[in-house]
Amino acid sequence: MSQLNPEQQEAVHTTEGRVLILAGAGSGKTRVLISRMAYLVKERGVDPSSLLGLTFTNKAALEMRQRIAKMIPQEQAKTITLCTFHSFCMHVLRQDIQHMGFTQRFSLYDEHDMKRLLTSITKDLLECEKNIPSLSSVQTMLSKANSDGLEPDEIGGSGSKGHDQFVQEVHKRLKESLRAYNALDFDSLLTLTVELFEKHPEVLERYQNRFRYVMIDEYQDTNNIQYRLAALLTKGHQNLCVVGDDDQSIYGWRGANIRNILDFSNAKLIKLEQNYRSTSTILNAANQVISHNRDRHNKSLWSQVGDGDPIEVFHAPNERDEAEAVIGRIAKLKQKWGLRWKDFAILYRSNALSRQFELALMKHTWQNGERFLIGIPYQVYGGLEFYERKEVKDLFAYLRVIVNPSDQEALLRIINQPRRGIGEQALDVLTSYNRRNKIPLWEVLLKSEEFQDRINQRAYNGICNFIALIEKAKERFAADSLHDSLRWLIEQINFKKAIDDEVKSQKMRDFKWENVQEFVSSLADFEEQGGKDLQEYVTSIPLDNEWAARNKKKKQRDDAVNLMTFHSSKGLEFPVCFLVGMEDHLIPHERSLKEGTIEEERRLMYVAMTRAMRYLCISMAKQRKKMGRDIACRPSRFLFEIPKELINPVRFDNIELR
Repeated sequence: MSQLNPEQQEAVHTTEGRVLILAGAGSGKTRVLISRMAYLVKERGVDPSSLLGLTFTNKAALEMRQRIAKMIPQEQAKTITLCTFHSFCMHVLRQDIQHMGFTQRFSLYDEHDMKRLLTSITKDLLECEKNIPSLSSVQTMLSKANSDGLEPDEIGGSGSKGHDQFVQEVHKRLKESLRAYNALDFDSLLTLTVELFEKHPEVLERYQNRFRYVMIDEYQDTNNIQYRLAALLTKGHQNLCVVGDDDQSIYGWRGANIRNILDFSNAKLIKLEQNYRSTSTILNAANQVISHNRDRHNKSLWSQVGDGDPIEVFHAPNERDEAEAVIGRIAKLKQKWGLRWKDFAILYRSNALSRQFELALMKHTWQNGERFLIGIPYQVYGGLEFYERKEVKDLFAYLRVIVNPSDQEALLRIINQPRRGIGEQALDVLTSYNRRNKIPLWEVLLKSEEFQDRINQRAYNGICNFIALIEKAKERFAADSLHDSLRWLIEQINFKKAIDDEVKSQKMRDFKWENVQEFVSSLADFEEQGGKDLQEYVTSIPLDNEWAARNKKKKQRDDAVNLMTFHSSKGLEFPVCFLVGMEDHLIPHERSLKEGTIEEERRLMYVAMTRAMRYLCISMAKQRKKMGRDIACRPSRFLFEIPKELINPVRFDNIELR
């Protein structure tokens, strides 16, 4: 207890009733949670098996379990239930699912299983075997219905009464099918547990009596069904302690309801505002930004670390100059302060922005003692390097085939991507002939009329259309600019619709499309730097990827610059952070301006700023390529919410690049 500040001690000692612990960024919330558990067991004599701690990730649950085992005897620590919401519900259903018409030997369906089941249900409803419409909008509505705990007849909001009714019927059939197959999906683990507790109070009472103290981490991320689960479990004793920070609620797009923490009523409120991570300058700037949100609990982080350096801000002419300036600054600061590469983080709102920084890191020359080295080790945290992303690899495969139709691996990747009716059966016929006769697959495609008796008409038409597309693309890329030709190709194959059909999350669709736009811009960059030939471009990318492969080996030394999105950075901290691409329509994202979710974007900015411990630099570009065209950019409106006295504006031409 002597290691805790007064507010943390109060949070530990307040054990009875409903407690809301508002834990600001870097305020030691995990220490408080495990100290509270240890206090209940050691000082209050509470049976450890009556404690339930719910988290959102297995990693968080494991960390808490390891830390609590150092504070109380291991035999006692083992009997505390520390798990994710889904794991807890799985445990409940393994014991009591028979009350809901299932057997205890139920199956758990993954995403692919559910997609097949939904396709089957849709075919049955439409009485149609072909041309099944995209399931992405149906899946999105079903996912929202599950997170909100809605019954089938309560689903709506698509803007089309007919579509709403269709989704309602799909939802009803889906529930019936899962029951018939004795199977659940991940969403129904939660919804069925809540339904079990509501319909069978004797089962609920057993769990209420067992778990006398319930604690929930990251409460700002809970959705409606998780809220109902917690309310049911604690309805009798009301010993519910939730820990979270409404200012870090950034997952509204996947169902989190910030009202759960804002409207947590009849509770003791304890604020943890002392930050142990960042300098006062960084915290004051973040406090000022987040204070512009209306929907929040009033609080202000403070620190005893010291004022630290002002926040540096610079405006680069374009995105390439911005990336080179940031990487040059990283190399300079590493040498000046004696830091490791892993002490640096480059944070961006959109995954697509990583490309320029990856290229700059690969090509940067830096001094290590008496040696000059090319390339700085890096890792893309929580994601793939730019050229490893599926939509980028798909388009790159098209370019490889245009340059070299005999490139069989690239050809197989794109021959039915997007779908054009060339199924596995037709491909098996063609590739079998290709292997037996050692003839390039492209030549087999050119004589596909010889196989018409062995492949269906739809596949044959698809092959003919594909050949015509590639031949036309060869002409376009030879006659027109490379990036304009790629734009044409993307339109010809209707690539945006293919992404929309394949991905159910609107956020993920947007990110994938932004990667496509950035790939077009990469061709425009190549041309601006003197490149004219598609062959040269296609052969240069594998060289960059070869360096990236070597870089992965370097990352095994656990010393690499971190690249990540603002979302991925939550819960992490770094001595030096660069917030890049700080422009309107990137942050706040243009989608948020349409959907009215700008407060969540400001919370995202707050999360990114509070990752920095010692040094924070914010950068932006005056113009940035979008689909290969230069677009003028405006600084993010959030920048104007930072007090001027906390900022050190740096002229771009004064930045030390080497």
